[in-house]
Amino acid sequence: MHPKDMEKTIFVIIWGTFCYKVMSFGLKNGGATYQRAMVILFNDIMHIEIEVYIDDMITKSKTEKEHVQVLRKLFLRLRKFQLKLNPAKYTFGARSRKLLGFVVSEKEIEIDLDKVKVIQELPPPRTQKEVRGFLGRLNYIARFISQLTEKCDLIFCLFKKHDPGIWDEECQKTFDKVKHYLSNAPVLMPPNLDKPLILYLAVFENFMGCVLGQHDESGRKERAIYYLSKKFIECETRYSPIEKLCCALV
Repeated sequence: MHPKDMEKTIFVIIWGTFCYKVMSFGLKNGGATYQRAMVILFNDIMHIEIEVYIDDMITKSKTEKEHVQVLRKLFLRLRKFQLKLNPAKYTFGARSRKLLGFVVSEKEIEIDLDKVKVIQELPPPRTQKEVRGFLGRLNYIARFISQLTEKCDLIFCLFKKHDPGIWDEECQKTFDKVKHYLSNAPVLMPPNLDKPLILYLAVFENFMGCVLGQHDESGRKERAIYYLSKKFIECETRYSPIEKLCCALV
């Protein structure tokens, strides 16, 4: 923490007046400031050899030898900037690991079952705030959900400015349908840059959807990499079918 900022964290107790020498996580912008510092310190190796989100740090490599080299680079960087780790919270040589709500391994990416359980246990929304909360949870895992916009179209209609809908039996069926889908959500695979990618497009009157895929190691079975869907804005709904297809492709 900069010396000029220390006086902003002053607190008084019976033994005197004190201030923080480092930023406290109790401050509203503490998390964002810490993340910004991590990006500055590790910007040359982030998304290449390590991933950092606040205090959640993961090193990644394809071989054991490379793993040791990446760890050495990370530890030297931490030592240089006097950052400390808690050994009790670290696992070395993990083949699979939870990362920001997903379970990541060498060949697959899955939704964390704890996240799915939270969504499946949600009661029917009673207010617009609760509906937005439900859609927000789905948006975080949207890459796993085929045709998400089509599946939740009735729920999106509840947010029309001039003619907002109400939660009815059809909305409840959609709600239950999405929950059932998540009970057997697809497992995604990371892309192999040495193989061609496959893109499937689906265009409807008011929305579009696509899936990016690739053949597995056997070369026979197609595996999904990413699902994406989008609702057309008003002017896009008036496009001709071929224009909608081009819009979806873009």
